[in-house]
Amino acid sequence: MKICVTSNGPTMDASVDPRFGRCQYFVFVNSETMEHEAMPNPGIGASSGAGIQAAQTVADKGASVVITGQVGPNAIQTLGATNISIVTGASGTVSDAIEQYKSGRLQAAPAAPGAPAPGMPATGMPGPGMGRGMGRGGGRGGGRGMGGGMGMGVPVAPAPPVPPLPALTIDEEIQALESQIKDIKAKMEELKK
Repeated sequence: MKICVTSNGPTMDASVDPRFGRCQYFVFVNSETMEHEAMPNPGIGASSGAGIQAAQTVADKGASVVITGQVGPNAIQTLGATNISIVTGASGTVSDAIEQYKSGRLQAAPAAPGAPAPGMPATGMPGPGMGRGMGRGGGRGGGRGMGGGMGMGVPVAPAPPVPPLPALTIDEEIQALESQIKDIKAKMEELKK
């Protein structure tokens, strides 16, 4: 099984980076042979959507499990759509995290509130689509369009706001919120047309 561990460095002795979307490195480990490959996180500097980009990177590399400190709701939804298990609360080195996972000392992350179960289509009101809408997701669940979400007509309660991850500075948080406002305004204009 291929496991992805978020890391502050490219080795098995590097410490676990508690952030998922803005981690320094992804270390991909074969859980049986312990062979590993590291890559820098290409989305670390993204102005917004870093978690979704990170989830797409992990999915593209074929990981079955992500081990990290914490994961935001959008990344949880994207990883869930690709049936990648999410394990949080890891600490120590990458090697320590793998051992913690193998011994059952780490717990699976809860699903994002209002998110479909991994592998299940969204139902209910139009919402954050599964990459089939007018968004930029390319079909991997990163789309923020109006697609998906029109299943059996069962309303889905909106997700409650999630507090920002402590790793963001105030300036980064403001920039991310401004970007979200811009996206919402663009979607409102599309809807008016």
